[in-house]
Amino acid sequence: MTFLYLKAVHIIFIVTWFAGLFYMPRLLIYMTEAHEKPEPERSILLKQFKMMASRLWFGITWPSAIITLAMGTSLIVSQPGFLQQGFMHIKLTLVFLLYLYHFSLQHIFNLLKKDMVRYSSQKLRMWNEVATLFLISIVFIIVLKNALSMVWGLAGLLAVTFSILAGIKLYKRYRK
Repeated sequence: MTFLYLKAVHIIFIVTWFAGLFYMPRLLIYMTEAHEKPEPERSILLKQFKMMASRLWFGITWPSAIITLAMGTSLIVSQPGFLQQGFMHIKLTLVFLLYLYHFSLQHIFNLLKKDMVRYSSQKLRMWNEVATLFLISIVFIIVLKNALSMVWGLAGLLAVTFSILAGIKLYKRYRK
């Protein structure tokens, strides 16, 4: 029974973590684009976006990432047999890469808080979609487990990736 409670809390905080991972890059894009605005609009927008990003990042995203990790670790400790299953190795590798993505957003946010713009809004729009690819991959691996054919799984992920990139390119044309 304890396992099910741990699993429920784990899923809840995965959802809130991903909410932050989906919205934070949007705020980083807005901050980047605000740097291109004339004064006083630039200062007003940057102040507002920095405040919104800080509240999201430190009030929701970071706590959710930490609780997700704690609950996931608790699940593995309570059911060590999971580590004997091949799909779990793939899932944990993807989760590790997802945390690296999380840290990359922290790095970009730190730069933008100092008004250092290193990435274009277009590059950040593409980076914004990485969390989506992680979510799709992890969910399919967990739900389908060993039934998932790696070839079809990778083909599907590539199709989604190309669709997202095409959407970004269309959006760029639409904006112009």
